[in-house]
Amino acid sequence: MGEDCVTGVGVAGNGTGRGAGTRPGSWWRRRRARREERRPGPPGPYALLPWLLMGLGSFSNLFQGEAPNPWLGGLGLFAFNSLYVSVVFRGFDKRKRESPVSYWLLAAMAAVTLALAIGYGGSWLLFFPLLSLACGTILRNRQLAFGTLSVAAVATAVAVWRGKGDTDPWTIGYGTFISGAVTAAILTLAETVMELRATRQELARSAVEQERLRFSRDLHDLLGHTLSVIVVKSEAARRLAPHDMDAALTQVTDIESVGRQALTEIREAVTGYREGSLATELDRARSALTAAGIEPVLRRSGPPLPPQTEALLGWVVREAVTNVVRHSRATTCAFVLEGTAGRIRLTVTDDGSGPAPDAPATPGVGGTGLTGLTERLAASGGSLRAGPAPGRGFVVTAELPVDGTGPADEETGTARDHRPVRMPGA
Repeated sequence: MGEDCVTGVGVAGNGTGRGAGTRPGSWWRRRRARREERRPGPPGPYALLPWLLMGLGSFSNLFQGEAPNPWLGGLGLFAFNSLYVSVVFRGFDKRKRESPVSYWLLAAMAAVTLALAIGYGGSWLLFFPLLSLACGTILRNRQLAFGTLSVAAVATAVAVWRGKGDTDPWTIGYGTFISGAVTAAILTLAETVMELRATRQELARSAVEQERLRFSRDLHDLLGHTLSVIVVKSEAARRLAPHDMDAALTQVTDIESVGRQALTEIREAVTGYREGSLATELDRARSALTAAGIEPVLRRSGPPLPPQTEALLGWVVREAVTNVVRHSRATTCAFVLEGTAGRIRLTVTDDGSGPAPDAPATPGVGGTGLTGLTERLAASGGSLRAGPAPGRGFVVTAELPVDGTGPADEETGTARDHRPVRMPGA
């Protein structure tokens, strides 16, 4: 065994030097995942720090002695830069951005900017666009519009009042407004893209979960019913074989037919293209019930049903018959299908007394099958009720919305009667 294991590892690793986990398909998937991770998202706060270089002119004025009170100007420059960095970094954290502290820091930054612009003018007016940029990282919606317009108006007024410098006052005002608006627009768009990306991933996970749930329901309903029919017909063939070989062979032929049909249905369930038919399910129910010694009876009234409604009711018939055959020990099983006021109701009632005392333990009624059916019908606006019938037996009632004007005969348009009709072949 040890040599085989070593040999297996050697084979997996030879050739191109890639193991099982590094096949071309896996490599492409990992490359796609890495590319997905590198896709651009919202810019970080570091992307806004280079804009502080706009203050180099003011810094130069301090060192060249062109600004009065250089120590006071230097202190103001340090305070402005510190507040700008703090506000920008808080703007990229939603919880901190919406905190009152961020608004107080922004207000302090506005006061420092106004004081420096009034006191020094010239290149110090360029702090207004930086203030507007900081507003774009913190403010949103109406606050943003009010903040950027106010800062732009104040910047224009101060530039006009100072009346000195190489920059036109209206250019200062326009640049101040644009810097805040563009910054907010870019950040909002980037955040929206990230939210859409997260939503897409969540929808993909939800779709996978829904598909798994669908497949588990279909597999349970298909195999549960099919295996029950096979068991019942096998028992019937075993009982009939000593006395009537032809009848036993008929049951064996039915078993083969049921098995082939089950293979087809499982393939359809895997691909998601299975559509049930109420008439087909009723015919199979008749066969299964007859083989189990249970008399099937059908009462039907109402308009023709759309395919989707027939498919759902077919699932109800399948699950109900499975429970009757496996658990009820009934002698009669009645199917009542009636349409009233835009809704269709299917009632399946048996007169059984429950499983035999010495029967092997099996999942009880109301388990996975009926739970799945309840969810199926609820998704289509219907409902499912299951419980003991008055006096004796068990009853399953399914209701679904259906298009139609009411119970009427398909050919004459008159109401049908509700007289019992034996199912074909019963």
